[in-house]
Amino acid sequence: MMGILGTIIIGFLAGAIAKWVTPGRGPGGFFVTVCLGILGAFVGTFLGQGLGWYGPGQTAGLFGAIVGAVLVLVVFRAVAKKA
Repeated sequence: MMGILGTIIIGFLAGAIAKWVTPGRGPGGFFVTVCLGILGAFVGTFLGQGLGWYGPGQTAGLFGAIVGAVLVLVVFRAVAKKA
């Protein structure tokens, strides 16, 4: 349970950093960015576990969460641009 809460907290920070790192102005405000950051933290966790960077039960650190959040933000912007 603490792993999920930790991932959400790190995802919150990762979302803010990902928005700052990625150039341009994407759709969505603060709430959307935070949600994408949290989703990115989970994506970073699953990718990291799949690549062997994290063991079973380990969550992504801040760097992994930022990478996941940037990926999610880029995909979100591409999908939102087409819509």
